[in-house]
Amino acid sequence: MPPSSAASIAQSASHQQVETLYANHHGWLQGWLRKKLGNAFDAADLAQDTFLRVMRAPGLDRVEEPRAYLTTVARNLLINHVRRRAIEQAYLDALALLPEPMAPAPEVRLMVLETLVQIDRRLLGLPVQAKQAFLLAQLEGLGQAEIAAELGISVSTVKRHLAKAAMRCFFSE
Repeated sequence: MPPSSAASIAQSASHQQVETLYANHHGWLQGWLRKKLGNAFDAADLAQDTFLRVMRAPGLDRVEEPRAYLTTVARNLLINHVRRRAIEQAYLDALALLPEPMAPAPEVRLMVLETLVQIDRRLLGLPVQAKQAFLLAQLEGLGQAEIAAELGISVSTVKRHLAKAAMRCFFSE
């Protein structure tokens, strides 16, 4: 059998597995998400996102507990969704404090929000003090000595925290 034919058969089988998974579990997953979110629209979106993620993932044929697998994928998407909403709300709250003429245009707001979400993702997993040091340096413009005084840590610790955070922000995917 030619290689392209084998790949086509594998792709078709994978497609069938996703279709079966969707048919058997979409309603349940959407209900589970609706309970978590209290919102049918966001639940529908996250359920679709879950199945899109599943379609792109290898090894669907090895999944023994489909609901547990779907729950894991959906929970990760849900966490990202909640984090994004929290960041968005904090940004909107900060914008509300600005006088109207100083408020950025909608396209600028969207770019800033996307940047904030990306920074949050990249800083995920760093110690709280490392995040705080990085944000104090980047957003407040504080120097290392000022950050050390603010956080009650040494300047050398601030330097280490800033280096770790910078590596995550500037050199990760």
